[in-house]
Amino acid sequence: MRRLRPRYTASVPTRLAHDRRHSLAGRQVITHGLPRGIWQDLYHLFMTVSWPTLFAGFAAFFLLFNLLFAGIYRLHAEGVTHVDPPGYWGLFFFSVETYATVGYGDMHPQSLYAHVAASTEIFFGMLSVALMTGMIFARFSRPTARFLFARAAVIQPLDGQSTLMLRAANARQNIIMEAQAQLRLIRDEQTPEGFKIRRIYDLPLRRSQHPIFIFGWNLLHVIDETSPLFGQNRETLETARASVLLTVSGTDETTGQTLMARHQYLADSLYWNHRFVDILTNSPDGIDRFDYTKFDEVQSLDL
Repeated sequence: MRRLRPRYTASVPTRLAHDRRHSLAGRQVITHGLPRGIWQDLYHLFMTVSWPTLFAGFAAFFLLFNLLFAGIYRLHAEGVTHVDPPGYWGLFFFSVETYATVGYGDMHPQSLYAHVAASTEIFFGMLSVALMTGMIFARFSRPTARFLFARAAVIQPLDGQSTLMLRAANARQNIIMEAQAQLRLIRDEQTPEGFKIRRIYDLPLRRSQHPIFIFGWNLLHVIDETSPLFGQNRETLETARASVLLTVSGTDETTGQTLMARHQYLADSLYWNHRFVDILTNSPDGIDRFDYTKFDEVQSLDL
C-alpha cells in the first residue's frame, strides 16, 4: 500500500513538535506533530492565560528589561552621574526610572553613549507599556457570556411526541437581543467500506431564536422518524461515543457586543423519561418567581 506524504511534513521540524492534551466534554485528546508557535501567536497566548500568569509575565519582562539595560549602562558607567547606590544596582534603578520616564533629576546621563542608551530604552519602554496596556484593555473589553446550562438534558413526551429538552438561562439577567441556538449530535460511525468517521448531525429545534433572552429558555428537539436520535438510547449513544452540543449566541443590549457560549452533553447526561423540575412559580400576588437553585434538578416520570 502506498503511503501518501503530507504536504506540510517538511515545514514542521521534529524538534518543534510537541504533544498537547485537550479535554472536550470528558473526551481526552492528545495531538502530536504541530509546532507550538508561541512567538507567532503571542496575542492568543496572552488572551488565554490566567490573570496571575499574565501579570507574572509582565513583571518578569519588566525585571529582565531593566537588568539588561543596567548591564548596557555599566559598559560605560561614568556616563551616568550621581549613581546611588554605586555600582550595578544603582544603574538598575536608573534604568527603572528611565523606563518609567520618572525623571527624579538626581541620576541622569552625561555622555553621548548614555544618552543614546537612555533614548533607546525610553523608545522600547514606551512601546512595551503601550502593548501591555492594550493587552490588558483587550482582556477587560472581551465580551463574556454568563449563560447557564442545565447539567442534564431530558427526553420526555410533549404534545404526543418524544422530545429532547434542554434548559438554558441568562445569569446576568440583562436583555440578550435576538438570541440564537444550534443543536448538534456528534458520534462515531463506520461506513459500509469499514471507514471510521466522526459525523455531525444537525438537530432542528422547534424554536431556534429568542427575541429577548433574559431569564430562561427551554430548547426542544422533536425525536421523530427524521431525527438522528430516533431509536437511540443511552447504551447505543455511549457505544458510539456520542454527545449533544448546544451553542447559544446573541447581542448584549447593554454593550452591543455578540455573546457566545456552548455546552456539551455526553450520553450519560441524557435522561430518558424524565422532566425538569419547574423553577417558575406564579404567586397569588401576581409576581412571577424563578428559583435557580432547582435549575439542574430532574425527576422521573415513572414515579
